Amino acid sequence: MPVPSTQPAAERKLLRDTVQDKIRDAIMDGTLEPGERLNDDDLIAWLGVSRTPIREALAELARAGLIEMAPNRYTRVAAPTKDELLDAYRTLGVIYGGVVRLAVPNFTEPQRKKIVKMLDDAHSRIGSDGQADVFRNGADLYSLWADACGNPSLVNLCRSTTDGLAFKLRVPELAEVVPPEAILPEIEKLKAAVLAKDPIAAELAMEAIHLLPSRA
Repeated sequence: MPVPSTQPAAERKLLRDTVQDKIRDAIMDGTLEPGERLNDDDLIAWLGVSRTPIREALAELARAGLIEMAPNRYTRVAAPTKDELLDAYRTLGVIYGGVVRLAVPNFTEPQRKKIVKMLDDAHSRIGSDGQADVFRNGADLYSLWADACGNPSLVNLCRSTTDGLAFKLRVPELAEVVPPEAILPEIEKLKAAVLAKDPIAAELAMEAIHLLPSRA
């Protein structure tokens, strides 16, 4: 019998993913600002694609927490609030505590050096009132841990949640809710655990950085 062609579906998925990446990048780099309304016709003109892949991409971004949608009312970039900050930050800690436990033993030496350099940079900038900038680009640091964890299911979970959760940290009250003096010593502990190739210590440090209650 004739074999059904699946090529059109594959093309739609690829196009949707491309559109999703472009809108996601525009949100994360500030081109599209929090609360900004997203109009289909404007997106069609910008991206040069039809309405269908745009709506599919927006639905995925809404599930990730980067877009807010209300049928027949609005589609807009999410606007993070102080009330969401701590829950989002601790959720990242729950996820990435497990990720670093798996990742630390898997790091190649180049990966380990890159992580250590990024932790040193984060520590320096947070200590110099650059906390907001560090957290703004936090998704990049999280992705390095995920890429090395060796667990495809966990990698997929991270990719589907990290952007939306990290985006919720972009509020003026960040230093009030996440005091630099509380996390700077834990970043040092995380760095030491990475260098010592100690997954348990790394997990505990990552959880402490994210203000999770002590297990003791």
